[in-house]
Amino acid sequence: MEALSNLFNQINGIVWGPAMLVLILGTGIYLMLGLRLIPFRKLIYGFQMLWQGRSSTAEGDITPFNALMTSLSATIGTGNIAGVATAIFLGGPGALFWMWCTALLGMATKYAEAVCAVHYRETDEAGNHVGGPMYYIKNGLKSRWAWLGTVFAFFGAIAGFGIGNTVQANSVADVLNSSLGVPHLVTGVTLAALVGLVLIGGIRWIAEVAGKLVPFMGIAYVAGGLVILAIHADKIPHAFSLIFTYAFTPVAAAGGFAGAAVWAAIRFGVARGVFSNEAGLGSAPIAQAAARTNSPVQQGVIAMLETFIDTIIVCSITGLVIIISGAWTSGATGASLSSAAFEQALPNFGGYIVTFGSAVFAFTTLLGWSFYGEKCVQYLFGFKSIVPFRVLWVLVIPIGAVAQLNLVWLVADTLNALMAIPNLIALLLLSPVIFKLTRDYFTSKASE
Repeated sequence: MEALSNLFNQINGIVWGPAMLVLILGTGIYLMLGLRLIPFRKLIYGFQMLWQGRSSTAEGDITPFNALMTSLSATIGTGNIAGVATAIFLGGPGALFWMWCTALLGMATKYAEAVCAVHYRETDEAGNHVGGPMYYIKNGLKSRWAWLGTVFAFFGAIAGFGIGNTVQANSVADVLNSSLGVPHLVTGVTLAALVGLVLIGGIRWIAEVAGKLVPFMGIAYVAGGLVILAIHADKIPHAFSLIFTYAFTPVAAAGGFAGAAVWAAIRFGVARGVFSNEAGLGSAPIAQAAARTNSPVQQGVIAMLETFIDTIIVCSITGLVIIISGAWTSGATGASLSSAAFEQALPNFGGYIVTFGSAVFAFTTLLGWSFYGEKCVQYLFGFKSIVPFRVLWVLVIPIGAVAQLNLVWLVADTLNALMAIPNLIALLLLSPVIFKLTRDYFTSKASE
């Protein structure tokens, strides 16, 4: 196990090295400028389109609202609870600053992904709308780039078992064990049974469950965090001071915190930011492609809200609670650190916010990512591969629940990077199409 961990450590150091950070942040900057800061200019418009998208009769399988809820179900997960805690544990408070930077640029990336997903989507033999990076690579780029779509689908299928399956099961099992004493295996088997029941109905059942659970649990978690921040409002200025100071200054060792260089803050802030909001990964456009819409741009402005909600709102609340509680110097990490921070800041109640938030978020993420992995496998092996994939997906959940946390996170980080590379290359090559579709849409809107 140690040899395997060392191997992935070496690979992780390469794939999350300077070149990868330049590719992620550079793509975000290029798209943000090429789209003339559309995430900032059209944020309110995005919320208007989301509200209107609660019902739609346009071509597609699920409403635009449920498409966002499905992609949010996959992103609002342990990345918002355990991922933020791990970033701060490894990179210090400054990691949160770099998560914010990744998210702001990621809004442009997420917009571009959704535009391409809807514009280049197809209909499969069952009449379902399918799309995502593998399809916009195949249909949008010349034939010499077709191999890139296959590479994405391959890494996407494997990555799902890391970011969307084992990590989720592991984190929720960890927090339920530390908070309520529930054995890891019991949590894993229970999650597997619940996920299996929902997967029987495919994307429509997944979307319906996500459409109900994600808004309810998201609002409950945010409300709980805001109560804690209101109670400790006097500590918030100091928390922001630590965040901005340690984003550019090495952090000395303190308590159980081993200290961190600025590079660690950047690396883990960006890596965990991408893990949390998945901007650039190419996962969310797989769900966005199923939306009932006739406009790629309309779905794009809805899709970019995912990154805003996930990181700017939810992750920020988790990070601020961890910092103001002082728990970040305790030596704890992952979901256990978040749980300890919430409990310390709000005794006898705060820990339960994280416990139940982790359980529901992990469950919905398992559902969302099962759909992503399923579509990648379908692209590679055809429609008949869906049922065997679903069975395998359910069987792996208990294994993830009892696995070693550090190795699970390490594998997930590595697979994330390998999945993102072909998608980011495709977005750069398709950027002229994205810019033109955006200009044409808003020009026609202005003339109405």
